Amino acid sequence: MTDKSSRGAPRLQGKRAAGPTKKPDATKSEVVKPVAGEKLQKVLARAGLGSRREMERWIEAGRIAVNGKAAHLGDRVEERDRLAVDGRDIEIAPAQEARCILYHKPPGEVCSRNDPEGRRTVFGHLPNLKTGRWISIGRLDYNTSGLLLFTTDGDLANALMHPSSNIEREYMVRVMGDVDDDMLNRMQEGVMLEDGMARFTDIQQIGKGGINRWFCVVLMEGRNREVRRLWESQGLTVSRLKRVRYGEVFIPSKVKQGQWVEMERVDVKSLYRMVSIAPKEQARSTEKEREIMERQFGKRHSRGGTGRAPSGRSPSGRSPAGRSPAGRSPAGRSPAGRSPAGRSPAGRSPAGRSPAGRTTRPTKKRDRS
Repeated sequence: MTDKSSRGAPRLQGKRAAGPTKKPDATKSEVVKPVAGEKLQKVLARAGLGSRREMERWIEAGRIAVNGKAAHLGDRVEERDRLAVDGRDIEIAPAQEARCILYHKPPGEVCSRNDPEGRRTVFGHLPNLKTGRWISIGRLDYNTSGLLLFTTDGDLANALMHPSSNIEREYMVRVMGDVDDDMLNRMQEGVMLEDGMARFTDIQQIGKGGINRWFCVVLMEGRNREVRRLWESQGLTVSRLKRVRYGEVFIPSKVKQGQWVEMERVDVKSLYRMVSIAPKEQARSTEKEREIMERQFGKRHSRGGTGRAPSGRSPSGRSPAGRSPAGRSPAGRSPAGRSPAGRSPAGRSPAGRSPAGRTTRPTKKRDRS
């Protein structure tokens, strides 16, 4: 944010020595040649191999070769150059189609492709791709659940994750401890953390509680554990954290933890619109992937929502702590596992009586004559 007092101030420039300026000698002037090609990591990201940061790590690790030689950071390439990853030639032409999916991350999964500790990774639940790679748009820490977006378009992923995008991220937070108005005001005005100033742009309490209280908070950036660290700065502990919105995309209530769903065209367009990029054609999912989605959601898949919460409704359409609204038990079942209409399981009526008021067949008396 710019200080009001400095809005009209001129920009500072380097000091110049007093006296007449010396004109450069035309005979000694050098012609600056334009740099040909594009940065290697940008070309690789646009081809769908990963984000630019990930491609930079690949280059530093020696996994990328240009025309048979190991690549270095800062290298530029052109269309005629031959690229290879781990010894295999790749096509550098940008993909004309892109896919975007939404994943409901459960706690206990990491967002890296491989974990040295052997923990579960989010990529283990995603559909396999014949070409390209899934690129995670941002991350969630190990104990955080909720909305996580993936795409095959490296340019889109890089633009959405860039700090200049200023995209809202909304979370549901369960906090342990006494929360007062002064704490909430400080977190909205800004708190100095070890990596700089951080603040919530909005805080709303959900309902009333005792030791545990639920809040909805909004951030405009995605630094590591930023939500948790902001609450910890006030002496409070976050006992549960779930991301429910990224920009204009909400997590659908039908997508349970560990499930993914192909994003609809309107939601994909909203991602491109948020970063002012022309949208690519949406690639179709395979028949096998559609069968997997149908098995995930069952009959609800045909009646399900679009993945965007209507205006005025609470995030994800569910009440805090994952409970169904209005006190109803999940999946429409009656409490304690009883079948509807008061009948006991297996179709038998209570107290062992036969259904529909029917009496049992009388037994015949044995003739002892």
